[in-house]
Amino acid sequence: MSEISAKDVAALRKATGAGMMDAKRALEESGGDTAVAKKLLLEKGIADARKRTDRVADQGTIGHYLHIQAERPVIGVVVELSSETDFVAKSAEFQEAARDLAMHIAAAKPEWVRVEDVPEAAIEAEKEIFVAQARNEGKPEEIIEKIVPGKVQSFYKDKVLYEQVFVNPEKFDGTVGQMVEAMAGKMGENISVRRFARLAVGEGADQEEA
Repeated sequence: MSEISAKDVAALRKATGAGMMDAKRALEESGGDTAVAKKLLLEKGIADARKRTDRVADQGTIGHYLHIQAERPVIGVVVELSSETDFVAKSAEFQEAARDLAMHIAAAKPEWVRVEDVPEAAIEAEKEIFVAQARNEGKPEEIIEKIVPGKVQSFYKDKVLYEQVFVNPEKFDGTVGQMVEAMAGKMGENISVRRFARLAVGEGADQEEA
């Protein structure tokens, strides 16, 4: 194994926010491969983040975003990103993440934060639609039973914030849930999206008239 230099450790720490010993250990375990070391640190951060989920996170910030079109705001989003301390909440990285999440919500139009937030009635309604579509296509019942669970997962990926792929892969390549977990691991706190609201000019107007 090649010798791990202080320069390599410093570069990995800058890229991941990991501590010196964690960065050095990851490079040693990866044989000096920086990409593998980053993956190891991400996995460790996510595992550590999941251990923190029972800790109280009553601090945080409000991310916000206005989408301008034809010289006027047409979409507005506010999102509450929670943390354990105001020290983390006030950091530039945390503030930027909250804004990025607001921009994602504006573009991706999620309806719930987590899968467990989705009402059972909404899931059953979607299942009924999937089943009806499959029957109209002439699919046999035994095939329909196998198709429905996959359709429900696709519904989650479309409508649930944490299941959606983050819209800016240059900043994070993965789902929003994975991004939040990675941030929690990096910052060493219980971090989560608590709630959000999205308004768009004209959305839902046809339903109101009906």
